[in-house]
Amino acid sequence: MKTYHEPERDLPVAGEYDVIVAGSGPAGACAAIMAGRLGARVLLLEWNNAVGGMSTSGLMSHWTGTVSSPLYTEILRRCAASAEGEDRGRIVPWINPEVLKSVWFEMLRDAGVTVLLYTFVCGVVKDGDRVAGVITESKSGRRVFLAKVVVDGTGDGDAAAFAGVPHYRGRESDGKMQPCTLMFKVAGVDLSRAVLLGSFESKHWTERGELQALAKEHIPAPAGHLLVYRSPLPGIVTCNMTNCTDIDGTRVKDLTRAELTCREQMPAIVRYLREFVPGFENCYIISAGSMMGIRETRHFAGETVLTEDDILAARQFDDWVVRGAHFNFDVHNLTGAGLDPTGIQHEWKQPAGYTIPYGCLIPKGTEGLLLSGRNISGTHLAHSNFRVMPICAGIGAAAGVAAALAVKENSMLRDVPVRAIQERLV
Repeated sequence: MKTYHEPERDLPVAGEYDVIVAGSGPAGACAAIMAGRLGARVLLLEWNNAVGGMSTSGLMSHWTGTVSSPLYTEILRRCAASAEGEDRGRIVPWINPEVLKSVWFEMLRDAGVTVLLYTFVCGVVKDGDRVAGVITESKSGRRVFLAKVVVDGTGDGDAAAFAGVPHYRGRESDGKMQPCTLMFKVAGVDLSRAVLLGSFESKHWTERGELQALAKEHIPAPAGHLLVYRSPLPGIVTCNMTNCTDIDGTRVKDLTRAELTCREQMPAIVRYLREFVPGFENCYIISAGSMMGIRETRHFAGETVLTEDDILAARQFDDWVVRGAHFNFDVHNLTGAGLDPTGIQHEWKQPAGYTIPYGCLIPKGTEGLLLSGRNISGTHLAHSNFRVMPICAGIGAAAGVAAALAVKENSMLRDVPVRAIQERLV
């Protein structure tokens, strides 16, 4: 490979904060809000033009899964208060992304968080084994922001990877990762007749045949399933139906291929919906996500590793920082459409919520850095459960509290008393 020697240069320090949060998805935004509410000077960095990640820019249809988190409940209540029509004042799982964008911005503003958009985190500043800040790229150039604590809410764990935290990608046995999806919305749906199948295990028979089987027959692979969800707006449905396999979401070439592949699938999906799915005869695309939905990339080594056995046993860790987490093993087919053989949706039999211990947020061998969201320390199968947005919001709230307490007490993150974190989360 050819190389080019970039001349060394001194980078300007554009700001110093108590806590810097990289990435503003539910995990990052909740971390910033909680740290700000506890009095920390917080900077939230986001590469996109809005905060919220998949909950807004990714056009995610609804909050799926549950968690016992007052902050998550507050988000739902604020969205309900801002809703229009019959949903006003009602706590519902489905998302109006424009309403949610405003709610995120308001909560961050009220917490005193400084938000910087259009900014990539492209490196970290280290002092020995301690992360002391981040390096960013933007239209303002290459700059440094220093912090006492950095929270990695990037999903892919970009800051942790730059810091050298040990990790692996995808499934332990072969490195394969869950496929990615570009969400999109269709309008013109007759909701009085519409068939809305919300899981791979859901079936519906029509005179033309079973809808999931028809999707596999008429939508080009690796797409080929029906997953559609109502929205807060009349006649509009969100489609979780594009599909691209063998994608590494940490590689720009793969992300580009995923974008092109998913967009090429959309016309065929609409044709299928119009021809076979009741209520969709006159549907048409009105919008698509401005970011690709990446389900899985890096799994980092933490002080504790959450496993599928912990989830199946609904384990209650004494050092919990997230509790009441509940979902299923939502493993999309790693090689094609539909549910992976290891996935369980409607047939999920574990009714109780589990907890996530603080050690899953603390990366091995590194100080000054917390993992937040789907990048915490866990196995491939456990990750398919805790990666969903409500649980990530709960993880983020815990990370924000821990970061603020470490700053306040001038202590290492691993030395923050878990009891003190728990008290502020409830």
